[in-house]
Amino acid sequence: MIFLHIIWLKGTGLGLKAVLWYSSAMELNTFLSAGLRAEKTEQVTDRNTAKSWGSGELPVYATPAMIALMEGAAVAAVQDKLPPGISTVGTELQIKHLAASPLGIEVRAWAELIEVDGRRLRFKVEAADAAGKIGEGVHERFVIENERFLKKTSEKKQ
Repeated sequence: MIFLHIIWLKGTGLGLKAVLWYSSAMELNTFLSAGLRAEKTEQVTDRNTAKSWGSGELPVYATPAMIALMEGAAVAAVQDKLPPGISTVGTELQIKHLAASPLGIEVRAWAELIEVDGRRLRFKVEAADAAGKIGEGVHERFVIENERFLKKTSEKKQ
């Protein structure tokens, strides 16, 4: 697949300039490479417990909340390297939730890009609280062109 973007930038007295961004899926590895990392943190509160998410009955950090934090770290690891109008979507998760985290504790998740295969990105993800590791796994994302993806998605309603 080839991405072609025209981004209009206001010039200084020169009118508008067109900036073209072109990339085939195989060229993604020129600006996305293994080793990119990011982390996200949040505190365990009533709104991100298993009880509030409906994934359990206890007031402990919810597995879906941990996964969302891990995904957020993966997004953060690559998003600023992508051209405007390009982003990633999650396509696969292989996650283990290893330990519970109580109300009030801070949870930290981090993601490291470990493989770029065309438009497919694979991340090693982990999460921990003050007592140690609470989750680990592998997360896969796919690079997409936003407008095209949203158009295709909205066609499902028709």
